[in-house]
Amino acid sequence: MTPDSSASSLIVGGAASSPRAPLPTLPPLSLYIHIPWCVRKCPYCDFNSHTASPVLPEQEYVDALLADLDQDLHAVYGRELTSIFFGGGTPSLFSAEALGRLLEGVEQRIPFADDIEITLEANPGTFEQEKFVAYRKLGINRLSIGIQSFQQEKLKALGRIHNGDEAVRAAGMARQAGFDNFNLDLMHGLPDQSLDDALSDLRQAIELNPTHISWYQLTLEPNTVFWNQPPVLPEDDTLWDIQEAGQALLAKHGYAQYEVSAYAQAGRPARHNLNYWSFGDFIGIGAGAHGKLSHPDGRIVRTWKTRLPKDYLNPVKNFQAGEKSLSNDELPFDFLMNALRLTDGVESRLYPQRTGLSLDSLAEARADAEQSGLLQVEPSRLAATERGQLFLNDLLQKFLS
Repeated sequence: MTPDSSASSLIVGGAASSPRAPLPTLPPLSLYIHIPWCVRKCPYCDFNSHTASPVLPEQEYVDALLADLDQDLHAVYGRELTSIFFGGGTPSLFSAEALGRLLEGVEQRIPFADDIEITLEANPGTFEQEKFVAYRKLGINRLSIGIQSFQQEKLKALGRIHNGDEAVRAAGMARQAGFDNFNLDLMHGLPDQSLDDALSDLRQAIELNPTHISWYQLTLEPNTVFWNQPPVLPEDDTLWDIQEAGQALLAKHGYAQYEVSAYAQAGRPARHNLNYWSFGDFIGIGAGAHGKLSHPDGRIVRTWKTRLPKDYLNPVKNFQAGEKSLSNDELPFDFLMNALRLTDGVESRLYPQRTGLSLDSLAEARADAEQSGLLQVEPSRLAATERGQLFLNDLLQKFLS
């Protein structure tokens, strides 16, 4: 791969930022690794995923990932990695040998925190007991299993390749492989789904006793099959009933909501996602991966990598497709778009620490949001009210310049 000829040639949109205060300390650093292949593309999916060929280019892709990481090492500034997240696509399509070589290469370049959280996304159809035991031995200590539903007719409507029995077995196999920390990914608001259907899925997930449940509503996204051929989804009243009853059921069984669609047992929220939502830094490597990197001089830069796997693996193309330095006008919205997703928000002091801007820059919009009942009147925290969580887009609009 050839390095970027000049960083300035990749800057897209936005005026140059006016000077801001140097950051007192750099945020925690995470790593996101994108594996873009799936067995089959789901009709609702708008992620950068591509149908896998019978033989994956594991060695070539790992080589590319490490070369990609090398080009981002300038932004580490002596920090250690607090978390790593393998997302996709379906990362569990890769062998333990390939992931082991990758993790070894990453650790040679950036030290790991003693308590690093390493998460791997997996689908029930890719579960193999021997492979997952090997993953655990590599130091991968958290799984995120894409269940979506336990009901066969719903799985068929979603284009999933596993069935409900496989989903149940996957959770048991994860535990047998040594994973005492795993997430189950569930959707609601599925085609023709009733309240009873949705709660049945949740009860089955809770019975499997995962440490974390991601529970979110199906939405129709552009550039998907469902966007062009929309299925019949539940009415708004049913969606509201599902949301209320589901949240009550999760709370009853000890799953506390800490983010819009994330629920965890005590002490088990996803540290990688917490870092993301609290405006921490993350390097993104792999086809289409995004990153956010802070620099001691106050610059905060968002990056994105070449999207198509064939281009990402092409030695004459750059890994990085673009970057954008966030201006002072953009930072309030960008920070709060993440922080206000958290149920408890963040401490107010985090804003100047992570942006280099004074809290005073939020004063006018903050007062307006408080008076509208969307933001908590709490000087030491930036947190949405219950109403603000329901109307998060309205709340965020108040911080747009």
